[in-house]
Amino acid sequence: MPGSGKSTIGKAAAGRLALPFADCDRSIERRAGCSIAAFFERNGEQAFRDLESEVLQTLVMQPATVIATGGGVVLRAANRDLLRERTRCVYLRASTELLWKRVKRDRRRPLLQVADPEQRLRQLREDREPLYQETAAIVIDTDGLSFDRLVEEVARRVSAEAAR
Repeated sequence: MPGSGKSTIGKAAAGRLALPFADCDRSIERRAGCSIAAFFERNGEQAFRDLESEVLQTLVMQPATVIATGGGVVLRAANRDLLRERTRCVYLRASTELLWKRVKRDRRRPLLQVADPEQRLRQLREDREPLYQETAAIVIDTDGLSFDRLVEEVARRVSAEAAR
């Protein structure tokens, strides 16, 4: 979900696991030559999702890498399949209240630029929760965990999953 800490926690966990880190959204922006918000405005969500799928396909084919995806990547079944088959997907599950606290002032999130962004966030979480559950190999509840503890938990659980 937006604001769950995918990029921040992912980057720190990559360091802890001694793996490279890739941010899907930053890769999309480099490929598009503009911000995600600008791309969304100019081309619409469908074109964004097409580009997101292309970038994801490229990233998951790299050698072991920690990848932070956008929260909507799970909307396409092909992306969910790819994440299940090619990764140890981690879902950083946070309460809607915590997510709202983190994103309420962020104007870079196109899907939240609506009349009632808090309600939109609640709806996104409700719609996406089953998709995250279906896709993730590891689910970590983030509420109440410090940054360091969360990074430690991600690294520990990913390492344990890799050892299987």
